[in-house]
Amino acid sequence: MNPPTRLPAAASRRVRDRLGRAPDGPLRVVHRGPHSIYLDLDGWCLGVVDAVAAQVPCALRTTSLAGVPGDRADLRGGVLHLDGIPVTVGRMVHVGVPALTASAGSPAPAQDPGSWVARLVGAGDGLTPYGDDVLCGWIAIHRAAGVATPVEDAAVRALLHRTTLLSATLLDCAMHGEVLPEFAAWVAALGTPTERAASVALEAIGHTSGRGMLEGARQALTTLDTAVAA
Repeated sequence: MNPPTRLPAAASRRVRDRLGRAPDGPLRVVHRGPHSIYLDLDGWCLGVVDAVAAQVPCALRTTSLAGVPGDRADLRGGVLHLDGIPVTVGRMVHVGVPALTASAGSPAPAQDPGSWVARLVGAGDGLTPYGDDVLCGWIAIHRAAGVATPVEDAAVRALLHRTTLLSATLLDCAMHGEVLPEFAAWVAALGTPTERAASVALEAIGHTSGRGMLEGARQALTTLDTAVAA
């Protein structure tokens, strides 16, 4: 198959802005699969994913990566090039978690937030260890409820070196309230007849990633006592 001459893509505004601020030059390929390519963008993991891959909030989303080896990547004037093929952002996508109303107003304090976070960051295998997925779900629900978690956020940031670049970036995304579409759909479905189907769809993400996010989100909901905003 002949490689494409251009890859049209969609991205969040934060991804687009990071590309615009990053210096020109080669990017290290962190991981390459048939449906996704992950790159080191100045210490932040930038994904390029097709329609089959998980639509992570830190990615450029394109229809297909067929014919794109993904062996070489570089940035030129804010535009990513894969094997010389420009990946052009033509559409913005919303990656924010839907809003919830927190009846409790604040999270139940952990006995030792630093210790609790330390047990989770980097715990598990793969590109996104299970413990990180749990934390992503927990943090994202607090962002949905508009509840700050400064102690936990600081503990996470201090330990990001212990996990993978992709997982560290997804934790950063969660702290910015940025989530997978399936997570957003589940939050939007809370308390409705479609909640069960949305949870099944979320659990199907990755090997255990969706299940971990769901576990963390449910833990957060038990302490926040949240309800869908009117």
